[in-house]
Amino acid sequence: MPQTETQPQPRSTTAEPLLDVRDLHVEFRTRDGVAKAVNGVNYTVHAGETLAVLGESGSGKSVTAQAVMGILDVPPGRIAGGEILFKGRDLLKLKEDERRKVRGAEMAMIFQDALSALNPVLSVGEQLGEMFVVHKGMSRKDAKARAVELMDRVRIPAAKERVGQYPHQFSGGMRQRIMIAMALALEPDLIIADEPTTALDVTVQAQVMELLADLQRELHMGLILITHDLGVVADVADTIAVMYAGRIVERAPVHEIYKAPAHPYTKGLLESIPRLDQKGHELYAIKGLPPNLMNIPPGCAFHPRCPMAQDVCRSVVPPLAEVTGVPGNRRSACHFWKETLDAADQ
Repeated sequence: MPQTETQPQPRSTTAEPLLDVRDLHVEFRTRDGVAKAVNGVNYTVHAGETLAVLGESGSGKSVTAQAVMGILDVPPGRIAGGEILFKGRDLLKLKEDERRKVRGAEMAMIFQDALSALNPVLSVGEQLGEMFVVHKGMSRKDAKARAVELMDRVRIPAAKERVGQYPHQFSGGMRQRIMIAMALALEPDLIIADEPTTALDVTVQAQVMELLADLQRELHMGLILITHDLGVVADVADTIAVMYAGRIVERAPVHEIYKAPAHPYTKGLLESIPRLDQKGHELYAIKGLPPNLMNIPPGCAFHPRCPMAQDVCRSVVPPLAEVTGVPGNRRSACHFWKETLDAADQ
């Protein structure tokens, strides 16, 4: 598993959180039934903190982010309960015009498919400058100048010459930098990055993650990094929240979770990462498939795939409880987290 020479301590979280998601429930009503995509998610993000949200496709990571941003497709989506407190305000109680003022100016999102997210018939300069025209009332000329500054800031070479080019004229890595520039345009307090390195090669992935980390330190933003790749977040996250079937099943400081996971699902994800010291060994894979969200198993949703499952797991939903006797503020939704920790130490 990924390791670093130094293990920085998580940033202080004594102040009030920038974002506080409380008992969030999101469901989708379809012809076949109700899909419970998010089932009581709780997490916080402080200024300057990076929270990585991990899990397989369909675990509820992106739906939670869409609910926070206020871009959930309604219908068929519906927020069935909970609170989303941003700077102390419940975003779910704001009117749409008030919510729109928050998006972009105070919180922004980086989407995973930059080519689809960018408008193919507008130059990147026009798309970047639109943020300043709409939110700051700038002239088109001044907005274009700011667009060049943003492109320089995200390290796009020859920004002044390329500001008039279109998305298809940039590489995948450069398009993702433009998406980052758009998110940063108004210097929001919180950025949500949804799989920002998907479909990029390993070298470009590292460059994009380094850029995000540098800009976050510079602007002291909160950052939510959504991914299914544990290797991507090893050097940038402060805290990891692991999601499965719409719930957070483990939350812990990044280096503690790599050292000793306290949930069998997290353990399985870590063991699935290719390692140089296991060359020639068969790559581990978690057996089975994630559950149908219209028919989530009773008890612990992971029990049909869990090698440690017992009768209690099939009938009783485990709470996200405090993991005692280990460093950091750790929580695990497993009846047998102690046994999982013991197995990780062996």
